[in-house]
Amino acid sequence: MARTLTLAEAAALVEPRDSLGVPLGPGQPAAFLHALGERESFDDLVVHSALLVDLYPLFTRPGVRLRSGFFGPAERFLADAGNAVEFVPADFRRFSIVAQRANPRIVASAATPPDADGYLNLSLHAGATVDELHRAGRDSDRLLIIEANAKLPRTCGLPPDAPHTIHVDEVDVLVEVDRDPFVLAEPEPSDEDRAIAQHASAHVHDGCTIQTGIGGIPSTIAAILADGPTGDFGIHSEMFTTGLMHLQRSGKVTNRKGIYDGFSVATFAAGTQELYDWLDGNDEVRFLPVDEVNTPSVISANRDMVSINGALLVDLEGQVAADTIGDRQYSGIGGHEDFVAVSGFQESDRSLICLPSSSVVQGVRVPRIVHRLPPGTAVTTPRHHIDIVVTEFGAAELAGMTVRERALALAEIAHPEFRDELRANATRAS
Repeated sequence: MARTLTLAEAAALVEPRDSLGVPLGPGQPAAFLHALGERESFDDLVVHSALLVDLYPLFTRPGVRLRSGFFGPAERFLADAGNAVEFVPADFRRFSIVAQRANPRIVASAATPPDADGYLNLSLHAGATVDELHRAGRDSDRLLIIEANAKLPRTCGLPPDAPHTIHVDEVDVLVEVDRDPFVLAEPEPSDEDRAIAQHASAHVHDGCTIQTGIGGIPSTIAAILADGPTGDFGIHSEMFTTGLMHLQRSGKVTNRKGIYDGFSVATFAAGTQELYDWLDGNDEVRFLPVDEVNTPSVISANRDMVSINGALLVDLEGQVAADTIGDRQYSGIGGHEDFVAVSGFQESDRSLICLPSSSVVQGVRVPRIVHRLPPGTAVTTPRHHIDIVVTEFGAAELAGMTVRERALALAEIAHPEFRDELRANATRAS
């Protein structure tokens, strides 16, 4: 049976030389991490996580090392400031294996308070850590700490195989908090976002199953679909967003997908408080572990899969950089490749990579459709998996094209300032 401790008492259980594992983003026990940050230093505390949702002071303390599987603004800031933050290359589906091999002594997660039967709901995150929570709870040499937050929504899994809960008897330490969950604001779309979304939505057809990534472009596409003439959609997406909520509330989602019919499927959610309120007790959305949601055989079983993802850079061969620029780690691999690679085995499947044609950096316009990826840039998705690339200037359908043809097609949707140079490079491609 779990001991109920204060945040300070729970934080004191972490030894000066220790290892701690916490989930990605919305599953993080934020109050517990802040309580740990009140300590001045550690001898060697290794924390395994991904996509921090706050600038936790813990990761500025001497002796603390963060091994992150996905960088966000917090990781970039901490790393740029000289703190011990390193990237662990792995896609989201492999995080569960990474966590198992890391075998941290302490595992901590956010959840709802226990219900009348003693079950804590894992709320906004199933992800890659469900099995690790249970393993830590069973192991007498390890410690399972659950931050029970009364403000988290109770979401639904798919019992018996994926109940999306953990029983209080498995938990070593329970910390009760009343903390607002992390909110991801719904950005106002730019003119570029709207133009990209219009081009992309033309490739989303009646009856398809939709996966979207994060950001203003996918949300704008969802809004266009919600107000448009197409429908009978399914949702099978690593992340459930505020945009997908609006699409489902529009009545356009029937979830006649051929697998998990009747339910939208995701492995975590991040968005507005309105989204969290809507998810609370909503059995039309089901949360499953990422090694089920992102498994290729499961993705491909969905009817007419259409994936919508972003990128940092695309070169003229169609290689996609979505997590690094040069030697700088910018984000992470996530489930990008799983959905891009699998959305293409049926003629009716489509995979869209959406990005602005350029960005302005320190007052200088730089291209995002480029001749070659900058030295040191890792390829997130190889050229042979790419179907359609979309910018505000149009859509380039690359599947089935030669190297030269795809280079010319990509040059045509590049920013006009760089288009002539790219055309010249494209004509030399073989």
